[in-house]
This record gives sequence, C-alpha cells and structure tokens, in this order.
Amino acid sequence: MFHHLSLGVPDLDRAAAFYDAVMAPLGYVRLSRSARSACYGPEGFTGEAPFALLLHGADARAPGPGFHLAFAAPSHEAVDRFHAAALAAGGIDEGPPGIREHYAPDYYAAFVRDPDGHRLEAVRWREPAGLSAPPT
Repeated sequence: MFHHLSLGVPDLDRAAAFYDAVMAPLGYVRLSRSARSACYGPEGFTGEAPFALLLHGADARAPGPGFHLAFAAPSHEAVDRFHAAALAAGGIDEGPPGIREHYAPDYYAAFVRDPDGHRLEAVRWREPAGLSAPPT
C-alpha cells in the first residue's frame, strides 16, 4: 500500500545516529545522507528509499497519540536487538520484547519512542492466511 514514509526531525544528526542503531538489527541500512535527509532500506535497494528522515528544524513534531510506526523484524532476536539498540541510543521503553497475546498468540513485538517522540514498534508475526494485521 505505501510507497515510502518520512518523518520530520529537528536534528538530523541525532536522528540518523538513533536510526542507524535501531535499523541494523532489522536488516536495514542507511542508503543515503544529504544535508536535508537520511534514507533507509534493505542493503542494495535502488530507487526512492522506503523510509526517510527529513530535517524540519525546530518546527518538527512527532504525531500525537494513536500514531506509531511498526517495522517488520526477521526474528524474535531481531526484535530484542532493536529494543536494546533503541534504549542504548537514547530511546524510551514503551513495552519490552515479548508476545502480545491480546493481538495474537504469536505476535512478538517491542515498543519504543525515539528521541524526537515518534512511537516505534518492531514486530515478528506470522499472520494466518486470510487475516490482516491486528491493530496496535
């Protein structure tokens, strides 16, 4: 459904350092960097990056309650490493790694806030055929 997603940030250097740390456990790398943006995706990806940070200065604000961004993780261990990397890089714990039974019996996720207040999730879930992802 989505082609790409970008987040506005007030300090690109700080945000890029955080996302360099948390994207690596999920298998994503920084694809490019300019004075205005840092872009992420799978190594070797060409075209417009699926995820970007855009410098917006002091006017940048994280979306309010109800918004969060969930990244697909390749394994439970990747979710664990994402969470640990986020906390080590200045993120705030919003829910440690574990099964979220209220979503599904095999929905394994962790939640954090980045230094700019964006709520993030890393999730490993093998959804049954015909079902869509549960709300988070």
